Amino acid sequence: YDQQEVVAGAGTLGREIEGQGGLPDSVLVSVGGGGLVAGLAAWFERRSRVVALEPELAPTLFRAREAGEPVDVDVSGIAAGSLGARRIGNFAWELTQAHVRDALLLPDAAIRAAQLWLWKGLKLAVEPAAALPLAALQTGAYQPSPGEKICLIICGANVDPGSLN
Repeated sequence: YDQQEVVAGAGTLGREIEGQGGLPDSVLVSVGGGGLVAGLAAWFERRSRVVALEPELAPTLFRAREAGEPVDVDVSGIAAGSLGARRIGNFAWELTQAHVRDALLLPDAAIRAAQLWLWKGLKLAVEPAAALPLAALQTGAYQPSPGEKICLIICGANVDPGSLN
């Protein structure tokens, strides 16, 4: 996640989003080591608001912002298997500092509730990391403006279907 090629590759998702649905007002995306959020931030360069979302128990970007630089953090919780990087990547740090205003934390219970809603409501079997954007909306951690065009990055299907009951 901390290689220029990985960040650039993640940025192509922004190009696909814009090509298929036009420029969103906001893009909500989960953060682990930061490759995906950095790529999206680089692509949208403040043309869209990129909102970084992390579990309370895996706050790599959030803690880096508090410290003013990347720092090691303890990671645990429901999404640690996919968002369990102990430190935000250097490329992600630089790009998020330049292009991401908001880094929000979400509790495990909200992440799990969103994961189950995605399964029961839309039949999307996603890992907890993929549920953070919906959890941000469901909990009110992110409150869109009226008429705001929002893109939720819901990616990651490394989940045991038996756990979605």
